[in-house]
Amino acid sequence: MDHAPAPPAPGRPTTGSVVLALDDVSKNFGAVAALRGARLELRTGEAHALVGENGAGKSTLVKILAGVHGPDSGRLLLDGREVTLDNPAAARAAGIAVIYQEPTLFPDLSVAENIFMGRQPLTGGRRIDRKELASRCRALFDRLGVRLDPDRPARGLSIADQQMVEIAKALSFDARVLVMDEPTAALSGVEVERLFTVARSLRAGGAAVLFISHRFDEVFALCDRITVMRDGQWVSTDPTADLTVDQVVRRMVGREVASLFPKIDVEPGEVVLEVRGLTRLGVFADVSFDVRAGEIVALAGLVGAGRSEVVRAVFGVDAYDSGSVRVSGADLRKGSPAAAMAAGIALVPEDRRQQGLVMELSVERNATLTRRWKLARFGLLSARGERATAEEWAARMHVKAGKLSDPVSTLSGGNQQKVVLAKWLSTDPRVLIVDEPTRGIDVGTKAEVHRLLSQLASDGMAVVMVSSELPEVLGMADRVLVMHEGRLVDDIPRSRADESAVMLAATGQGGTTAVAS
Repeated sequence: MDHAPAPPAPGRPTTGSVVLALDDVSKNFGAVAALRGARLELRTGEAHALVGENGAGKSTLVKILAGVHGPDSGRLLLDGREVTLDNPAAARAAGIAVIYQEPTLFPDLSVAENIFMGRQPLTGGRRIDRKELASRCRALFDRLGVRLDPDRPARGLSIADQQMVEIAKALSFDARVLVMDEPTAALSGVEVERLFTVARSLRAGGAAVLFISHRFDEVFALCDRITVMRDGQWVSTDPTADLTVDQVVRRMVGREVASLFPKIDVEPGEVVLEVRGLTRLGVFADVSFDVRAGEIVALAGLVGAGRSEVVRAVFGVDAYDSGSVRVSGADLRKGSPAAAMAAGIALVPEDRRQQGLVMELSVERNATLTRRWKLARFGLLSARGERATAEEWAARMHVKAGKLSDPVSTLSGGNQQKVVLAKWLSTDPRVLIVDEPTRGIDVGTKAEVHRLLSQLASDGMAVVMVSSELPEVLGMADRVLVMHEGRLVDDIPRSRADESAVMLAATGQGGTTAVAS
């Protein structure tokens, strides 16, 4: 049965004229047709969703709007007049600002310098006016409702904070058209609603907002119309109120998706992972929990609660001040990813591009990075062994790639995530830690990843999942460990896990269940 769509947000403005349109646009990259007769209309005072699986052509369409690529055929119309956007500067001059899925900050520059790059206010002596620069930056952050130091270096910012800097940068251009490409992929709760408040304010002011997301609750809550793409082609454009989630999914994938959360019920086995009193001063404190064979245990909470920091400490990427980690009854040496791997722990990180993959290397090399020493003979890497291993795991993970020798950067986000999973699953881990396993991937690939995690757990693997998506947490977890401000405040079994219980604990309003100690 079709799910009823979320009701429109109150006070939605009446949409106006078409400000930006793509008319019968096609784009080829060699023999690959990225877009074929694509079309899109963005209207003033409208939030318009663009949805489709990875590989549907959404990113190519966005890059055409941003002036990164030019169409091979078709027209780009601004206020009804055909325009040519030769470069990103031309797009910005036309009033088009793009917030990309992956932040592109200069790590050694300050937050304010990143936002106003090339547009810094100057003093009479033609020097950068640092005071005015910081003031303009704070005004943008006040508008977004975030607290960030304008003088802080971009290096070391969380994904959520990096995204907020990118959003502030886009807002600083006073754009007529704001393109948001997966802007909430690393956000949750308060951060998402804060962004939506800004988007609604821009829409009320007459801007056209193009919103690209795999999160249907956000699409239905924010957007007035939804355009669906599949295989580089336009499929449909309809008012959000006339659609249901199931209808949108069917149009996206061209087939039925029986279930996004194919959870297999398993009787948990022996304790595999024991965490006791884990503390990192100023980050998290006294975190204790167990994970059993066959269990999927989710770490939930708002961004900044310390979830990712805890699993990074467990794996040895980050140091911790006190506490202990045991795997199958044996103490794990802290601060050593090599020791964690030897003990049978694998970590799929939150940021696949920066932490999970080497984007310049090939698909096959990325897929075998964790097994290079096993594939070596007399200290030399066996190219044949590397290729065979990569082919095996690419087939098992259903990775869609032109050639395994192609750079992994050429793959869609969902296929990149499959390569990261293949890299770690090839180590045959006892404990699999996945941090935001479906961030920025399409609905079809999400279902594949969920099915894989469920199958791994049913085969006896202990799975720890960090996720900002409540439907994913509730659909996949046997237990939900909720964190609030660096502390574990609740351990909720699947039988009583619901959105209310998790959010109350995550915001510090609930959480009464005793956790392991």
